[in-house]
Amino acid sequence: MVESKGMPLTIESLKTAFKSGDLTCEAYVNTVIERAENLKHLNALISVDWEQLRLAAKAVDESGGAGDALNGIPICFKDNIQTGVLPASAATKALAGKRTCASEVATRLMGQGALVGGMGNMHELAFGITTNNGYSGASKNPWNEHRIPGGSSGGVAAAVAAGIMPAGIGTDTGGSVRLPAALCGIVGFRPSVGRYPLTGMVPVSHTRDTAGPMANTVRDCRILDRIMADKRDVSIDKTKEVSSIRLGVPRAYFYDNLDQDVAWLTEKALNTLSDMGVTLIDADIPNVGELNEGCSFPIALYEFMQNLPEYLSANVPDVSVKDVADNTLSPDVRGLMASLLSDGAMPTSVYREAIDVVRPQLQNAYKEYFDKYGVDAVIFPTTALPAAPIGDDETVELNGERLPTFSTFIHNTDPASNAGIPGISMPIGLTRDGLPVGIEIDGPYGSDEQLLAIAEALEAVFAFQQRA
Repeated sequence: MVESKGMPLTIESLKTAFKSGDLTCEAYVNTVIERAENLKHLNALISVDWEQLRLAAKAVDESGGAGDALNGIPICFKDNIQTGVLPASAATKALAGKRTCASEVATRLMGQGALVGGMGNMHELAFGITTNNGYSGASKNPWNEHRIPGGSSGGVAAAVAAGIMPAGIGTDTGGSVRLPAALCGIVGFRPSVGRYPLTGMVPVSHTRDTAGPMANTVRDCRILDRIMADKRDVSIDKTKEVSSIRLGVPRAYFYDNLDQDVAWLTEKALNTLSDMGVTLIDADIPNVGELNEGCSFPIALYEFMQNLPEYLSANVPDVSVKDVADNTLSPDVRGLMASLLSDGAMPTSVYREAIDVVRPQLQNAYKEYFDKYGVDAVIFPTTALPAAPIGDDETVELNGERLPTFSTFIHNTDPASNAGIPGISMPIGLTRDGLPVGIEIDGPYGSDEQLLAIAEALEAVFAFQQRA
């Protein structure tokens, strides 16, 4: 793993250092830039403007406000989130260099003093989980540079995990915040759909898309969430008493065919939680796999072909969907685009069945589960396996079998995405090969603040477990 060299890598520690005068924003930014350049081979950042960042940091110091809110904190944004400071290309050639108005999410963060530290590399157009991009190149996992960082927010995860940036903002359609967070050993939070505004982000699916904070601690994700959701009056001082937490353990589907190390670390985490007083209830969510499959791709693929043209028309009217497809360079995404523009387009009837019938059934299955068992959240391994080798774009090995890479990695993260409920991934340990493993908790729709409070309580337990 790349060492952090003692840098303060949390928002909280930076705020404290800025306020005390122990560290200036300009000095910290210079360290960030030096580290980013030294770790350029990770290919975590797709675009930067170091001179602009230095000037912004200097202005913060001169204002005397460093450490107030997010004042002076550099944040990495996924390359499909418009900032108005750097271009947002969704890591695809046709949108390269397009500088558009800031997204509402970025506006809220920058309005609280956050600096645009850089744009994170990503799987092209957010349609994949490896961040092995034919246009912008492969991002590398800081724990093992021959492995993927996950995706599609892989560059942001790599930048945070490598200590280049203290935090970042990704987007999550089927797992694209939680999945790379798990593979890179950081925290990634996907909120309830609608908690954050979607304006100013290159879309996949308005039903499923959301931005999500990525950081080294749950507390930092809570700080970012409060601002992104425009709920700055919500206290984040409260955490849950561990002994009051009730978690469902849905072993059918979510615990199927796990990598041996992932299974062992997950069971160790569950045993530790039980020993610390958490109530664990073994109970399955009925038909969750079938319901998820019935609405996942129909919704995402149909809405993409509606949402992308709308985005292009409003933000880059000189670029057409055909231009995007013709200039897509990642083989997996290029094939998908070609299919969607030909006879592979998703039929309206299939979409209507998915959005009007199957998705409500999935949402109801979760609601009935939470109500019936009285649990605060469900808990399961974020991914069935740790980070795969770079280049395993089509298939990946799991327990001696070659399986489809995309569906294997999103297996556990996708249902919550389609149900629109919040989820957060936290690191729980390392495999025998030194690769991070994450565990996820998903809560009822709208329970975001409670879920984050629970996650912070569990994080303390896992940290203790790792030190033991």
